[in-house]
Amino acid sequence: MSPTLVRSVIAEFVGTLLLVFLAVGAAVSGVTGRGLVSGVVGVALAFGLVLLALAYAIGPVSGCHINPAVTLGVLLSRGMTSREAGYYWVAQFAGGIAGAALLKLMTSGFGDVTDTTGSLGSNNWGANISGPGAFLLEVLITMVLVTVVLLVTGRSATPGFAGLAIGLTLTVVHLFAIPLDGTSVNPARSLGPALFAGGDSLKHVWLFIVAPLIGAVVAVGLVRLITPPVVTEVALRDEAGVDTTGAQVPAETEGVPTARHGADDGYEVEVVAVEVEERRPPTG
Repeated sequence: MSPTLVRSVIAEFVGTLLLVFLAVGAAVSGVTGRGLVSGVVGVALAFGLVLLALAYAIGPVSGCHINPAVTLGVLLSRGMTSREAGYYWVAQFAGGIAGAALLKLMTSGFGDVTDTTGSLGSNNWGANISGPGAFLLEVLITMVLVTVVLLVTGRSATPGFAGLAIGLTLTVVHLFAIPLDGTSVNPARSLGPALFAGGDSLKHVWLFIVAPLIGAVVAVGLVRLITPPVVTEVALRDEAGVDTTGAQVPAETEGVPTARHGADDGYEVEVVAVEVEERRPPTG
């Protein structure tokens, strides 16, 4: 494993640990609060703000996935290798379990913190939503999150604002889904608390692992549908050229316009067709 990958894996472990300990911890300590920024609103803000901070802190190191569903989306978009994704998944699940272990310690006799969720902030269904309803919900809200991640980190995105967009998106999906199933969108976030909560939370955790991963797959397909393909002369000469944001570069046989280089709207840019030379086998 290269030093760069080692640093990335450590960052993913620490980032997922902090997400679970701080954000799920906000639910454990105050999901039943009645204040302006407590209860559901406070927990949703905790998730969004923690991810926002981590995006700018460890984003340059690992990309700040801290979510196996996001890593799957990046993998399917050819933004990383399957080997790298495997290491990321191990680090994320380990970080989620470690974060939940710290929460369990805090709610035990050692910390004497009252668990207001009664299940260490784990996800579940039954009270306000059925199993099939929770499955569909998690697929859809994870699709939204992963779609935003892939779009705002793509080559055509506005630099510097990815973390803000992703953090706000996570906040919104939590505001919507916390009253229904506690909001997962992250298999590592769900597995850790469920292991320590046991009971129905552990029995039902499979849904909160499988559904977000399916949502990530749907997100990749959606991004490929709505992202304008970036076509260059190099891509035209390489039949295997792929847009790293996930949008496949279409194979063209005719001339295709080059990318626009004029950033000033006051100037008119002439579009020039790129001729692709036909490859002929060597003679003689």
